[in-house]
Amino acid sequence: MASKGVAYRITQGLSHRGPDQQGVFEGSEATLCAVRLKIIDLGGGDQPFVSEDRDTAIAFNGEIYNHREIRSELEGLGHRFHSHCDTETVLHAFLEWDTECFRRMRGMFAVALWTESRKRLVLVRDRMGIKPLYYYLRGDDVYFGSELKAIVEHPEVPRRLDLTALDSYLAVNYVPGPHTLMEGIRKVPAGCLLEWRHGKVSIGRWWSLPSVETRKISIEGAKEELDALLRDSVREHLVSDVPLGVWASGGLDSSAVLHYAAQETAGRLKTFSVSFAGRSFDETPYFREVAKIYGTEHYEFDLNPEVELASAIQDFAYYSDEPGADAGALPVWFLSRMTRQHVTVALSGEGADELFGGYLTYVADRLVRPFRMVPGGMRRLLRGALDRYLPVSDDKISLEYKLKRWIEGSWLDPDEAHFFWNGTFSNEQRRQIRPGSNGNGLKALVDRLGLARSGVLDRYLRVDQSYYLADDILYKTDRMSMAHSLEVRPPFLDHRIVEFAASLPQRLKIRGFRQKYLLRELMRGKLSERILNRKKTGFDIPTHDWFRGPLRGPLMDTLTDEAIQATGIFDAKAIHTLIRDHMERRINVGYHLWGLLTLFLWMKRWKVEVLPPVERVLPDPGQMLVIS
Repeated sequence: MASKGVAYRITQGLSHRGPDQQGVFEGSEATLCAVRLKIIDLGGGDQPFVSEDRDTAIAFNGEIYNHREIRSELEGLGHRFHSHCDTETVLHAFLEWDTECFRRMRGMFAVALWTESRKRLVLVRDRMGIKPLYYYLRGDDVYFGSELKAIVEHPEVPRRLDLTALDSYLAVNYVPGPHTLMEGIRKVPAGCLLEWRHGKVSIGRWWSLPSVETRKISIEGAKEELDALLRDSVREHLVSDVPLGVWASGGLDSSAVLHYAAQETAGRLKTFSVSFAGRSFDETPYFREVAKIYGTEHYEFDLNPEVELASAIQDFAYYSDEPGADAGALPVWFLSRMTRQHVTVALSGEGADELFGGYLTYVADRLVRPFRMVPGGMRRLLRGALDRYLPVSDDKISLEYKLKRWIEGSWLDPDEAHFFWNGTFSNEQRRQIRPGSNGNGLKALVDRLGLARSGVLDRYLRVDQSYYLADDILYKTDRMSMAHSLEVRPPFLDHRIVEFAASLPQRLKIRGFRQKYLLRELMRGKLSERILNRKKTGFDIPTHDWFRGPLRGPLMDTLTDEAIQATGIFDAKAIHTLIRDHMERRINVGYHLWGLLTLFLWMKRWKVEVLPPVERVLPDPGQMLVIS
C-alpha cells in the first residue's frame, strides 16, 4: 500500500490527465489513486468508484462507447445505478460477469479493480493499447499506473535504465512492449489483464485478433461493410457531454473520419490542423479544402522555427515518461495545446495505416525480395552512386533518404529490414555509439507473435499493429494530448473494424502501388480526387533541416562530452562524429539525433541511473502464466 503522502504526490503528478477531480481509495491491502477528466456525466462518477457494499473499487481511464447498452442489460438483471457515467457501468459489469465483461465493451480503457473480500486486484488494458497501463513487481507487491511517473514516485521503485530496452529504442526510436526504458517496469500488453491475489501475479490475454481465413469478398461488398462499420464507430465516438472536434490533416484517414462525423452531427464541427507555411510538405491547401467542404469552424497552428521549440522539447522530458523519440510528437504537442483551448475531446485518424496498408514500408517489403537476388557487389555500387549523384536533402523524408535506406535494408533479414526502414540506428551504428550493444533482437519480436511467413503484407501489418501502433503512434498521441488534458479518440480502432480489416484479402489493401485501396475506393465520390490521390506526407517535423538550424542549440547544449561520458555506456567521440557529419551534410541522421536528444533530456529529468549489465535470471513479466 502507498502512504497518504505518496498517494497525494501520485494524484498531483497525474493531474494533467484528470484536472477535474482526484480521489484515493484505501483498502486493507490496496490503494487506488484516480484522476478524472470529465467527459460523460459531469455531475457524477467521481473516482475511485466503490460498489454499494464497499467491497469492490474501480479506477478507470478511457471511454466505453456502448456503456448505455451494457447498462440497460445490467438493469434488467437487477443492478441499480447512481450515476450516468461509464465507470459505474464497468464496475457493475465486472460484478456480474467478472473479467468476461470486457469482451462486451467497445472502447479504449485502462482499468484497475480491487475486491476487498477476495484480496484480488485486476488490471485490464483495451484491445489495441490505446490507453496506457504500466506495472512494477516488488516482492509480493505490485505498483501500477497510467504513466511511469505514477510508479517511480514510490520511493521503493528504482530508476534504472533497462539496457536491453535501450537497444530497441536506438533501433526504432520507441520501446516495444512489454519492456520500458525503466528496468523492471513493464507495460500490460494490449488486450491483456494482470491479476494479483495474495501476492501472486499472473498475466494473460483476454482478447487477440482472430486467426481467420481470408474472406472471399468483392470490392463492392467490402465497401458496403466498411461504410457501415465506420459510420457506426464514428457515431459512437461522438458521444460526449463536453465540446468535441476533429483533427484534420487533409489526408485520407482524418478526412474520412471528418466525413462521417459531419454526417452524424447536426451542428457545425470544429476542426484543428498544424501547418508548415512555406514548406514543400505543408498540408494547408488540403485541410483547408476539407474544412471548407464540410463547413467546419477551423483552427490552425503554424509550426515554424520561430515558435518555442526548445521549451516544448524540455516539457517532453516530463510528460513523455519515456523519451518522445518520434519527432511527430512535436506537432502533436502544439496541435493538442491549440485544440484544448476550444474542446475537450478530439477524433483522429490513427490506425488506418496499420489496418489497411498505408505505409511505404509495405511496398518496400515486397520490392526488396527480387532486389536481394542482385549480387551484393552491384548493390554496393548502386549505393555508392546514390552518394555521388543524390546529394543529402533537407526534405523531411526525401527520395534520397528513402532509396539509400532501402538498399541498406536489403542486406538484412526480412523481419529486421521491416523495422529498419521505419527506424534509426543500424546495428553497426549502435555498436559505435554504445560499445557493448548486443544487437537489436527485433527479429525475436516478430517470432514472439507466432506469425506465418506466408502473406508478407498481413505479417507486417500485424507486426506494426502490435508494436509500432501501440508503442509509438498511440503512445505519442496519448502523452501529448493528455499533457494538455485533451482526450483523443481513434474511430478506426474499433475492434470490429480491426477484425474486419484482418479478414480481408491483401488485394483490397494494396493493389500495385496503390495503398489503402479499399479505404480509397470507399471514399471515392465522398472526398475530392485531390485528397484521394495525394501522397502520404507523414505527421512530423523536418528534423534533418532543423538540426542544422533552430534545434542545433538544444542538441549541442544537451549532448555535451560531460553528459555523454557521465552515462558510462555511450561513446562521446562517436556521437560527436555523427553530429559533425550531419551538420556538414555528409549524411542525414535527423531522426537519430532526435532520439538521442530526447533520451538524454529524459535521463536528466528523471535522474535515471545507468548500471553495468549483470547476469539476471528473473522471469520476463511478459511471459507469465496465461489465465485466459
